[in-house]
This record gives sequence, structure tokens and C-alpha cells, in this order.
Amino acid sequence: MKKILLIAATAFAAVTAFAQPKFAHVNSTELVQLCPEMDKARETMTAASNEAQETYNDMQAEFTSKYQTYQSKASTWTDATRQSKEKELSEIQQRLQEFSQTVQMELQQQQEQLMQPIYQKVNEVVQDLAKKGGYIYVFDVQSLLYVDDTQSFDLTPDARKALNIPADRTLESLAAELQAQQAAAQQ
Repeated sequence: MKKILLIAATAFAAVTAFAQPKFAHVNSTELVQLCPEMDKARETMTAASNEAQETYNDMQAEFTSKYQTYQSKASTWTDATRQSKEKELSEIQQRLQEFSQTVQMELQQQQEQLMQPIYQKVNEVVQDLAKKGGYIYVFDVQSLLYVDDTQSFDLTPDARKALNIPADRTLESLAAELQAQQAAAQQ
């Protein structure tokens, strides 16, 4: 009887040791931001934003020009002319406001459309790595307060390889890259 209990206890210990759940973690922000497709999305968004800003600046210049004309000539105009010019200025201001609101919504929608496939690709890569590795849970380090690296495997390096992210590319190097681009654009 003692032998049966000893064998059962040993078997139970072996099964529980073998059946320990495997955990992994990943930095999804890093993966999304450094993904090559994200560079293309950023370029598209920058171009769209610059085009919208250019259009807004042209509309603003039209308003400024007409307002300056109004200020310099208003005293010489008849009431009907002045009212017509005031109405025109008001309409231009309203168009400026509407354009600004509409373009912000459209840029946000465009960004969501560009980002959705990137998020999906990152998610698929992480899920595939998790299944191949036999992990029960994969946590995102961005939403965790603490990760014990001895008990949880970091899938980020494997996901970076699967997403073709160069090993030397980091969030810091990306930030420096984007700052350099912004500085060049301002000159």
C-alpha cells in the first residue's frame, strides 16, 4: 500500500511539474512602431497631413487677404458692399472651420485604416509564435505592472525577426529618425 501511495505521489509530482503552464510576454508597441509597414503608414499620413495643411494655409491666406482689403476699404464702401464683404468673410471663416473639422476626422479614419492591418499582422505573428512555443498566455508588457523574466519568456525578439525588423532598430533610434525628419521638413 505504501508503495502504491509513493508511486502515485511521484506520478502526481511529475505530472504537475510537467503540466506547469508556460507564460510569455511581448512588447506590442515596439513591434507595431518598428514594423516596416509602419514606416509606409507614417509616410502616407505625413503626406496627407501636409496636403491638408497646405490647403488650410491657402484658405487662411485668402481670408487674410480679403480681411485686409475689407479693413482698408470698408470706410469707402456703401452699406450694401460692406455687408456683402462681411458675409463673404464670415462664409470663408465657416469654411475654414468646417474644413479643419472634416480633415481631422478624415485623417483619423485614414490612420485607423492604415494601422488595422499592421495590428493584425503583429497579432498573427505573436499568436503563431505562442502556439509553436506552447504558451498558454502571452501578456503585453505595456499593460503589466510587473513581469518576472525568469517565469515568462520574452517573445519580442522572435516576433521582431518574424516581422523583419532589423536587430539594430529600436524605439530610441526611431525617435531620433523621426526628429531628424521633422527638423529637415522645417528647414
